[in-house]
Amino acid sequence: MSVQEDGAARPEPDVLRRHDSLYGDAEKVSNNKRHGAGGSWARTLQLAFQSIGVVYGDVGTSPLYVYSSTFPNGIKHPDDLVGVLSLILYTLILIPMVKYVFIVLYANDNGDGGTFALYSLISRHAKIRMIPNDQTEDANVSNYSIEAPSSQLRRAEWVKQKLESSNAAKIALFTITILGTSMVMGDGTLTPAISVLSAVSGIREKAPNLTQSQVVWISVAILFVLFSMQRFGTDKVGYTFAPVISVWFLLIAGIGMYNLTVHEITILRAFNPKYIVDYFRRNGKEAWVSLGGVVLCITGTEAMFADLGHFNIRAIQLSFTCVLFPSVALCYMGQAAYLRKFPENVGDTFYRSIPAPLFWPVFVVAIMGAIIASQAMLSGAFAILSKALSLGCFPRVEVVHTSNKYEGQVYIPEVNFLIGAASVAVTLAFQTTANIGNAYGICVVTVFSITTHLMTVVMLLIWKVRLPFIAAFYAAFGLAEFLYLSSILSKFAEGGYLPFCFSLRYWYELDRVVPAAETTALLARRDVRRVPGVGLLYSELVQGIPPVFPRLVDKIPSVHAVFVFMSIKHLPVPRVAPAERFIFRRVVGADAGAGHRLFRCVARYGYTDQLEGAKEFAAFLLDRLKVFVHEESVFACSRGDNDDDDAMRRAQAMAEEEKRVIDAEAERGVVYLMGEANVTAAAGSSVMKRIVVNYVYTFLRKNLREGHKALSVPKDQLLKVGITYEI
Repeated sequence: MSVQEDGAARPEPDVLRRHDSLYGDAEKVSNNKRHGAGGSWARTLQLAFQSIGVVYGDVGTSPLYVYSSTFPNGIKHPDDLVGVLSLILYTLILIPMVKYVFIVLYANDNGDGGTFALYSLISRHAKIRMIPNDQTEDANVSNYSIEAPSSQLRRAEWVKQKLESSNAAKIALFTITILGTSMVMGDGTLTPAISVLSAVSGIREKAPNLTQSQVVWISVAILFVLFSMQRFGTDKVGYTFAPVISVWFLLIAGIGMYNLTVHEITILRAFNPKYIVDYFRRNGKEAWVSLGGVVLCITGTEAMFADLGHFNIRAIQLSFTCVLFPSVALCYMGQAAYLRKFPENVGDTFYRSIPAPLFWPVFVVAIMGAIIASQAMLSGAFAILSKALSLGCFPRVEVVHTSNKYEGQVYIPEVNFLIGAASVAVTLAFQTTANIGNAYGICVVTVFSITTHLMTVVMLLIWKVRLPFIAAFYAAFGLAEFLYLSSILSKFAEGGYLPFCFSLRYWYELDRVVPAAETTALLARRDVRRVPGVGLLYSELVQGIPPVFPRLVDKIPSVHAVFVFMSIKHLPVPRVAPAERFIFRRVVGADAGAGHRLFRCVARYGYTDQLEGAKEFAAFLLDRLKVFVHEESVFACSRGDNDDDDAMRRAQAMAEEEKRVIDAEAERGVVYLMGEANVTAAAGSSVMKRIVVNYVYTFLRKNLREGHKALSVPKDQLLKVGITYEI
């Protein structure tokens, strides 16, 4: 353990990261084993079965509405069906299978998926983070190796230098990451609405007297059940849903084969891609516009990557190639065969193509499948927000780990409530799936495009693959996604300012950390008194003294006799041994001694560890603080003259005296102090920015879990200090 910190003038962030080792040491724990790193085939098959129930609901239920969305004005030419089926099949092969299942899944961040995982992966290889939690000491806990010189390595170094030296590149990467995450959150809201509505609407085939309003209210009731089930966790939900969605896939595959056999087997001509060319040649602009309906066949694809932390790569590859793709492809082929004979039924293709004896069983399973579709996106949303929270881009919320074995299986109560309320509001407001489709398509394809761009950076910087492969990847997927996006992109709702509030707040604090010498001078003021007791000042800032501390001393010119700057850090390991829980540093200036009794501390928890109650936490912390004081004295003696017994005895006596003082002050009481940070838009900001920053951010800050509640701090021992940041 280090003995003290330098008392230099206020450091720049890069200098701070180079010399401040507290953050780096806080990363170092034993037994860091990540989910998805291995496992037996039996466990992989078990996870593959669970993934059927969690990941594929959205893609699996897309046959409910794809053809009706693609042909809103009816089918004008019989061969248009062949062209659209060919588009659907090759879209399923190109984007979900080739891109995601066999390429993107390997770009995970130690088992985590999603846009934030890609951003985190890139930022570990180049200093591009808007939120500066990258540390030099990270190299001590990662698998670093020296690579032989090559053209790929030289190109990677060039890309790294360009990224690190360009603020525009850093902002662009962070912005598209935030945008991608926002779109996944949009999917989490829209998927339940469109999936449940489309499934429930089928009941009007047998009960035509039902009004659309009644269908909507039935859908709302189902949504309420869906969001209520999330607290049981992915593990239990996966085992509950997997049998149901497996039955769903068997049913749609069987119905597809039936329709192919009974109506027109020649529809299989669609595997010839020339029918796609013929379709565009025949229909021109209308064919381009219809892509907005075709793309709905791959809604939910991003859930495979976002939900990776719940499962593993092999499990998802097995379940997609062996279960999802064959079933869904057969269903689309069967619907196309049915529509060749009954093109007038394109508005309700799915339910019209079901053999009469199977209608009610399929309807019931379709409702359950729609619930599963929603579950897939919700699981992905929870996983991505958990990653965003760890990077400081989301307010502190309670993240419940629903599995003792796998880190990625999480549930966020506050976010579940907000997404659920928004989904119900969308269902009540729009009433029909047609009104939701455009926004849904924008969310889906934007995430695809962002993933393609981030993956290109990963290939250049990290994987160092050959340039022709990178060019082929970018050209093939970039062009396809651009075509889809251009056909549905009619408007874009702003809202990206919100995550920047948290990023800029962090930078504001980091840029204004209080140097140790300034802290010493502050404590030396005549009007500042040391009052009895122990003070714990909580801060998200691990690097240095937070700027809220001088504000506290200015307003209340007193500091507790023992004062600790406290940060809580959650690490990607199941448990942190109690002996490794706390990391301490002493805060002193160049001319100060140990008598100031100011310390910095990071408390580290694994994802299955529970935070102790306030009383137990304080007692444990102070015990470990005394251990630190003792080890500090031993370390100081070892650096001096080992033959100087008097110096050693004096150091030990001082340590014993300081431990007695800590015990005495603990008896007098512990006070918890927290900074209450607010963010406001700067003068001259746009109307949208003022709304998002001044109102939306404030709403989330006030309605999501507050720090003292998350830490179980007793109200009678809590003191809040307010500070406002202008961006």
